Formats: sequence, C-alpha cells, structure tokens
Amino acid sequence: MTSSTHGDGSARDAVAAQADAAFHALQMLDAIDWSRPSVLDGWTVAALGCHIAISLQRITEVTGHPTDERPLSVAEYIAGYAASSAEIADREADTAARLSPADILAEVRTRRDEAKATLEAGIGGDAIFLAPGGPMRYDDYLVTRVLELVVHTDDLGRSVPDQRPPEIDRGALRLVTRLLADILAARAPGRSVELRVPPYVAVQCVEGPRHTRGNPPNVVETDPLTWVRVAAGRLEWTEALQSGALTASGERADLRPYLPLVG
Repeated sequence: MTSSTHGDGSARDAVAAQADAAFHALQMLDAIDWSRPSVLDGWTVAALGCHIAISLQRITEVTGHPTDERPLSVAEYIAGYAASSAEIADREADTAARLSPADILAEVRTRRDEAKATLEAGIGGDAIFLAPGGPMRYDDYLVTRVLELVVHTDDLGRSVPDQRPPEIDRGALRLVTRLLADILAARAPGRSVELRVPPYVAVQCVEGPRHTRGNPPNVVETDPLTWVRVAAGRLEWTEALQSGALTASGERADLRPYLPLVG
C-alpha cells in the first residue's frame, strides 16, 4: 500500500487554495443559479454555498475547544458522516432560505479569510481539538476540510454545468485521492486487487490470493476526479464503468461492496 502523509503542511496549503477556488466558483454564479436544485438530493446550489461557508468556519471555530481526549483518525471521523447527513441537509436548507445569494457569498468570503488567518497563525498540528464529530489532531482535521472543499466544489460545478467548471486545486486533489485510496485499503485489507489512480496513488486491497509476480490479475484504474466521485458516492460504480472513466479487470475487481467511503 502506498502511504500518504495527510497531516502535514500540504493540507494547510490545500485548504487555502481550494477555499479560494470554491469562493471564485460561487462568485461566477448567475442570480438564477443559486435557486437551482443541486446534484445532491434535496439541496439547492444556495445550500451548497452555505455548507462551504460552515466547512470553512469550523477551521477557526474548533481551535476554541482544546481537549485531551483520544483523537480520532481521519478515517474514523469520516465514518461518522452518514449519521449526521440528514441533520446537515436540513441545517443548510434552513440557512439558505434565510439568506440572499449576496449574503451567502459574503459569508463564504468572511469564513475563508478567517480560516486563512487561523492557518497562518501556525497552530500546532498535533494539538487536539473537539470538532463537531469528535476529537481530532488539528492537522488531521484540516484534511477533512480539504475533502469537504474538493467534493463540494465539484458538486457545485456539476450542479451548474453551463458554467465554466470550477478549479480543483492539484494539491488538494492529490491529498484527497490518496486519502480515499488509503481508507479503501484499510476497510478492505488484502492484496488481491490493485487500485490505480495515476498519477497520485496505487494501493492493494481486498482479501484473496496475494499477487507476487507480473501484472496483477485484478486491477481497477481511473482518474483522480472520477475516483473521488465514486468514493464519495457522487458517481455510481456501474455508471463510471459504462462511461469508460473507470476500468476494472479480473473476477475480484468489483469494489461496490466497499463503496461509497464517504456517507
């Protein structure tokens, strides 16, 4: 398994860069775009904007809640997303109903600027804070923010396909691609399948006969953004296969039992 360093300075750079990209994408929306239904069931584009704002707000907010509890790993923290998804959807819908597009955009700008100031303050990455889903090392928590920003910036772009696709920062995409591949390998340990997401990562996973020589008999290969969409439940495995965006060869190269990784 190819390891990746998720909790280093690259997460801080990725947060800042993807926050800028998300804000720019929201700036480019036409007035009518905000009321459109998004690609997420029950969410409008405005609700997506509200969620991006609160994802950034947490970067500063959690620093006010230090704790000495055992920190969760990034994988453990992400595993709790599904339990709170309905509550989050209701919260963002209520917020979007109260705010104008200009208000939402101003909120995103404010929270982005606050987050950047917090990152520049150099808070120790090993410091543990109580986040909404449990205690986490600060740098690990920043990785969850990169995941949120990448996935929801992409959600935004797919929700307004007539607009220019928003930028996904290369460093942020690399971090998230590796993170999700590592989570798959941890949840489906083994060496019978090789997942390849060039140019960022290749991991072995799934129980079964171990491959030792030549080309592995079970291979899944795709591009980084397709992998993120599939792993985050934004794109069905079968649809990705049929479109050619993902290829899977070998009798064990079906990862559907382990997906999505993000609820």
